[in-house]
Amino acid sequence: MRIKKLQKLLLVAALCFSATAALATPTIQQWRSASGAKVLFVENHDIPMLDVSVGIPAGSSFDAADQSGVASLTHHLLDLGAEGLSEDDISRGIADIGAQFGGGFDQDRASISLRTLSSAAERDKALDIMARVLQRPLFPEAILAREKTRVIASLKEAETKPESIADKAFQKAVYDGHPYALPVSGDAASVGKITVRDLSSFYRSHYRADGAIVAIMGDVTRAEAETIAQQLTDKLPLSGAPSALPNVALQIPASEQRIIHPASQSHILVGAPGMARDDPDYFPLYVGNYILGGGGFVSRLMHEVREKRGLAYSVYSYFIPLKQPGAFQLGLQTKKEQADEALQLVRNTLAEFVAKGPTEKELVAAKLNIIGGFPLRIDSNRKILDYLSIIGFYNLPLTYLDDFTRKVEQVNVAQVREAFARHINPQAMATVIVGAPEEKMGLEK
Repeated sequence: MRIKKLQKLLLVAALCFSATAALATPTIQQWRSASGAKVLFVENHDIPMLDVSVGIPAGSSFDAADQSGVASLTHHLLDLGAEGLSEDDISRGIADIGAQFGGGFDQDRASISLRTLSSAAERDKALDIMARVLQRPLFPEAILAREKTRVIASLKEAETKPESIADKAFQKAVYDGHPYALPVSGDAASVGKITVRDLSSFYRSHYRADGAIVAIMGDVTRAEAETIAQQLTDKLPLSGAPSALPNVALQIPASEQRIIHPASQSHILVGAPGMARDDPDYFPLYVGNYILGGGGFVSRLMHEVREKRGLAYSVYSYFIPLKQPGAFQLGLQTKKEQADEALQLVRNTLAEFVAKGPTEKELVAAKLNIIGGFPLRIDSNRKILDYLSIIGFYNLPLTYLDDFTRKVEQVNVAQVREAFARHINPQAMATVIVGAPEEKMGLEK
């Protein structure tokens, strides 16, 4: 009876969403600018604001193995000096019109974003600054030296923190030899050697118009959006396409590292390569992981590890979908003396989930929560802009937002079980324990 009631609630939620989808889901327009950039645009005149972002395939995985940190510093210094504009000119110019610069950086991509009033005076000034920052960065020597000092200090501090140590070791274990293993911000030794020439060379090689994704959301017309996209990309460097990333090895050997640390708790990470952003199994894996460890207090891992046995305050799992298969990761912190018990329980819970999949009750409840929460994913211009960037960068269909709840609702138990069996082998996972029980320590330090 409980499952039937949940199924009825799910049907009601799906019907309610379908009834409002035309109003809630934005219409996405797409084209190529004259510069070669891909443009995604949603026109919305509800508020007098404009949000714009430009994403570039220039993330940390494009660093050379002996120059990690170049990609990150290139991105970081973009708005710290451009042709005709000092660092102070840029910050004051943006602040004076009430605009905001932002950005993002990960293994795959670097992005710069702008939020501004859509009135012509403010918009034009903000876009002029953004265009120069993006297309005519200077990478001033003095500012590079200052930022290198700051980054190195931050990296050295991170080397003392158990969560940072665990993450770095985990990435190496999962992606041994692949560029995804490179630290996103570099390491202290390599950052110390970076020069202005390194940044300029990386910029010319990777910040190309034909690789750019321009996302535009807000109070402008299609004609104005076309002008904006061209303005932001027509002077980007012209160069050959960068080398494609090598394929990720989907199956890794089982490994376990136990790293000494004086932390009061053990920090545990377990995982392996998971899925790419365009994987056909995306929705079964997404829904399945919500049940396993992505759903917070309603997840199976939380129930088994925290509620039933009190072995951790928080335990989670998630997929990081990238161009190549990003990591599937389970994590928790627990008292050192119970680290092995908690780790074995996590492994057992994962193995059972991969072997049997979720129950029908778990699946119905998860779909109800995901579908019910979907409107909150697109309830602001900024959130929609982020989706435009993802859709464009990962070549997802323009109907992605329209299809989301339908594809979630269609997932069944067999699909979840089969998708996890294809992607996750509980016997071939990397495990990292920072602050492991001393009596269990081997040679790893």
